[in-house]
Amino acid sequence: MRGGTSLRISKSGGIDVAEGPGSESSIARLPTAVTAFVGRALRGPVNHPVAVRSYAEFHNVFGGLWQPSTLSYAVEQFFENGGRKAVIVRVVNGGAPASITLPCGTGEVLTLVALSPGSREALRASVDYDNIGANEPDRFNLVLQRVRSPGSEHIEDQEIFRRLSIAPGTARYVTAALQESALVRVRGDVPAIRPERTFLAGSRHPIGYVDSNPDGDDGAPLTDYDLIGSPSAGSGLFALAGADDVHFVCIPPPARDRDLGASVLLVADRLCRERRAMLVVDPPSAWQTSEDAVRGLREFDFRSDHALLCFPRIVAHDRLRGRTETFANCGAVTGALARMDEQRSPWEAGPDQEILLRPGARPAHVCTDAERHSLAAHGINALQSLRTASSRALPLRTLAGGTAASADQALLTPQRRRLLLMGSIERGTRWVVFEAAERKVWQKVERQVQAFLKPLGTSGVFGPQPAADSCQVVCDERVNGPEDVAAGRVNILVSIPSGRLGRYQSFLVTHARDGSRVRPARSHLLPAGTRMTVEGLPVDVPADDTQRPRTLAQELFGHYREPRAEPSAVADGRSPIPPAAGRLDPETIARIHRDFGSRLQRF
Repeated sequence: MRGGTSLRISKSGGIDVAEGPGSESSIARLPTAVTAFVGRALRGPVNHPVAVRSYAEFHNVFGGLWQPSTLSYAVEQFFENGGRKAVIVRVVNGGAPASITLPCGTGEVLTLVALSPGSREALRASVDYDNIGANEPDRFNLVLQRVRSPGSEHIEDQEIFRRLSIAPGTARYVTAALQESALVRVRGDVPAIRPERTFLAGSRHPIGYVDSNPDGDDGAPLTDYDLIGSPSAGSGLFALAGADDVHFVCIPPPARDRDLGASVLLVADRLCRERRAMLVVDPPSAWQTSEDAVRGLREFDFRSDHALLCFPRIVAHDRLRGRTETFANCGAVTGALARMDEQRSPWEAGPDQEILLRPGARPAHVCTDAERHSLAAHGINALQSLRTASSRALPLRTLAGGTAASADQALLTPQRRRLLLMGSIERGTRWVVFEAAERKVWQKVERQVQAFLKPLGTSGVFGPQPAADSCQVVCDERVNGPEDVAAGRVNILVSIPSGRLGRYQSFLVTHARDGSRVRPARSHLLPAGTRMTVEGLPVDVPADDTQRPRTLAQELFGHYREPRAEPSAVADGRSPIPPAAGRLDPETIARIHRDFGSRLQRF
């Protein structure tokens, strides 16, 4: 199931073919709290996203709690606080897989190597000749098992390969056949003699197994480079390209005594923008009080409307050490948000609730009402164990602060709702790539998207807007020109009301043969006879004195830069804002917004 719509999937020649929703299907709402975790684990697939729906399933695949793995504790806290589905990406720094040596007679051996590196990957293999004829000396059967620990009889996974062959060119050649295995691969040359039948130690009864050798290695602690990974290799953070419907991304600190590096946050923020997800940032370990958090946020130099941060860290029982320890809070936060979504999801209207921890974990610092309001003013959400006496909870915030392009992007729930809308519409309209680019198809797309948005508008999700005028969908010649038709592209302009009356947020969904993308747009009204030109932003625009200075993230990744001049404070008699030595603090940004009001250029 993906986004509530059943997909029929078939495999052919290593290619997965999925049948998605078509033009006659309604657009499905994406799930709201699927959380991706990227980090170190005891065992399991490397740089491959694996979905788990319980901590028991995580234990079976990735080995459970492990002291060097902050990810294992974050996943445990995620499920303990109400999480329902997690996507795990295991990252390693070096490491070596265990091997299995199968004797073949005359001193030769067939060597199998575990697919996943690590010292805790306990495998064993058994060889027999059942139903193998005397005239087939190259054939054998192979049983592979993963057990809980060396010498254990608790089998966690098993694979059976019948009638394998040591002869190259045959249909069941052992090297080719084991490419389908999720446990091992063949290493080195295949001997000219088939492996010997395995026997139980001390007898000739053919039910024995050959255990893996103790040559597996867990590798070194992770670095920022390991977590970032490579886009070409699909490693680290870039392994999430193979995961669907991820809404939150958590990157626990690489070690208990080390915080996440700024480079990881920048790359993760870029990835979340592309994937329409929210990055959950852990507070640094040095933030012990709310004053530390407010002061440290100014030095943090990281702001994003695709990120959220909760303070403080949490205190929970460490089952391996047998005492309470302080942990990063990303797992507990996303678990609590998933539990809150079951009561009222971002698809529904209503006020925000407080982020409350379940028993078993508590905040490392108890915030007062004044501290909670101070943190919220700076874009930090307070983490609590008990509800406050206030009749109305503070709105949850993103980490955008004063850098948000609109008020909605500074609030967590409207921002999550916008990202879910964009993802749902993009997913539900992919069928247009396989249709002829003509007016009849464009009209069908408009009706499909309108049918998806109308119930949301009437339910009040977009505020007290008239239902008939709440959303705008354009898919015609105004956004699809002759060059788009020739290239097989289909553009869909969608505008939804923002939190302020009369203001809209617009985005453009583009479907093409090489993939789909969603981009923000600047206009939501296209009168008849006008045309929107869909162009990419210039890569290098000469800077001048009227432009805002580029931030580090913009210099590294080419984020959007406002090409128009900022309004002048001197022109209308107001005193100019003195230049700051560093980044403007939230109080100064708030004063600028009050002074200029609607004169500020907004997205």
